Amino acid sequence: MLAVACDHRIPAVTSRTVRADELAARLPHRAWQQLSAGDGAKGRRWYDWAWVTITGPGRGCRWLLIRRNRRTGDLAFYLCYSPRLAALATIVNFAGLRWTIEENFQAAKGLTGMDEHQVRRWTSWYRWVTLTMLAAAVLTIATVAEHAHPTPEGQIPLTRNEIAHLLATLIISPARDPAHQLRWSRWRRRHQQRAQTCHYQRQMAEDQGT
Repeated sequence: MLAVACDHRIPAVTSRTVRADELAARLPHRAWQQLSAGDGAKGRRWYDWAWVTITGPGRGCRWLLIRRNRRTGDLAFYLCYSPRLAALATIVNFAGLRWTIEENFQAAKGLTGMDEHQVRRWTSWYRWVTLTMLAAAVLTIATVAEHAHPTPEGQIPLTRNEIAHLLATLIISPARDPAHQLRWSRWRRRHQQRAQTCHYQRQMAEDQGT
């Protein structure tokens, strides 16, 4: 699966190629299906999806997958390949995994500084990236272990961001007493839980209204 721009030329059944957004504009209303791309930070990620079979070399199935934002109408395009026929819902699930991968890269950059190395030699870059990926893995494992225990009422479970913050303030460079930092952590998690609940309720109301 490869994300492409709206002006990417798609090989059609005929010999000519067509822009991806032109193909999307030709689709009838019945071609679009509302499907979820999985859970996101703010709940289920619902989009309208459509796909168009395209030609290509060799065997297998190729499609142009089109994602439409249900509120803004913005479009995203993906070139997809499968060695055999697949359902649209299956292809959408794979498209949703892109968000998870991008989120993990973003977390590694923001939490462990994966993009802060001043590249001068391959060896030093390799060592830096290995350490930052290891640190990101430790945060992820700690988060999963935390989710295995009951979450205090009115709080979200500990996230990678919160665990990294606690490590920095309690161990690496402690500025206040641990009890003070833990109180602030509980306060943040309570407010995040309220914000998450409000967003889910609003999203549910909007979905029921459409």
